Amino acid sequence: MQALRSSLALFMVALTGGCATFSGSHEHYYVCSYDVVWDATVETLKPHSITSQNKEKGIIETAWIEMEGKERTFGAFGREGFGNRERARLTATVNRLDDVAAVSVTETRQRWHAKGGVTQQATRWWPIDPSEEVMRDISNRLNAKLAEKGCSSS
Repeated sequence: MQALRSSLALFMVALTGGCATFSGSHEHYYVCSYDVVWDATVETLKPHSITSQNKEKGIIETAWIEMEGKERTFGAFGREGFGNRERARLTATVNRLDDVAAVSVTETRQRWHAKGGVTQQATRWWPIDPSEEVMRDISNRLNAKLAEKGCSSS
């Protein structure tokens, strides 16, 4: 009976949810206890400097990390930007769903550059697409940690 409930819960989650959305969020479902999934998610995000975690609400946030960005030009004439800095932070949400725990990880990424004009608003952090490489790495590490603990994913 327990296996049937777990299978039904996984089927419903798979039917109504996806693995990734346009916002850069990657969502995974695990047949495992909430506590085990929470601990593995915290451990996976530790290298990204966790700034807050609330197990009751199921939210983990990391600090902004600045890095060298990819060379990108902008505008009709392919002008060089003002600097080559990017920053990113991660937010993870862990939810209880009967015998299943859902983990959603979202990366917020920004680039520092000017977007026309000479006002103070022109030079600032602008949103850019999340890094698929970072998201894939987080997913792979989380999957590996939970597989070690005997949890299965869907």
